[in-house]
Amino acid sequence: MPVPSLDPEIVRQALAALDRHRHAIRRHDRIAIADFSAPSSEPRLHFLNVAGGNATRLLVAHGTGSDPGHTGFLHRFSNRTGSNASSEGAFVTGDYYVGKHGRSQRLIGLDPTNNNALDRAIVIHGAWYANAAMIEQHGKLGRSQGCFAVGESDLDDLFGFLGEGRLLYAAKV
Repeated sequence: MPVPSLDPEIVRQALAALDRHRHAIRRHDRIAIADFSAPSSEPRLHFLNVAGGNATRLLVAHGTGSDPGHTGFLHRFSNRTGSNASSEGAFVTGDYYVGKHGRSQRLIGLDPTNNNALDRAIVIHGAWYANAAMIEQHGKLGRSQGCFAVGESDLDDLFGFLGEGRLLYAAKV
């Protein structure tokens, strides 16, 4: 299934994760793929309709611990508490709640590379530092504490696409 601007290898990995974790993922029709090979200045969170193969993209921030020099590129993943880094692998979207970043969605890590996500409070949320204006001003997005932070105006689109019980896959190929 060719998807413009999305590396076929990361699509293959995400679909393999969807199959591998089918027991934990209730909905298999749509997935999100965070391709952290791209810089934060590019839309790298892809919404993929599994059946149709069509995708749309959004900007997404990575963690400060993944990019200590704030280059705009993710350099490393971590699953360690206190690392403030992004984690890689398969996540299943959980419930919504209102926290310090407003409406947010919990993520449950399904792989050994991200199974501390719930304890680390790695979630999806909106943030001012993930708005497109940051790129105009600084050439890159700000960084999260490991969460999948998107622009505040994009949050409803992301929540509407994913909902609960779907796959979010993060990797760097």
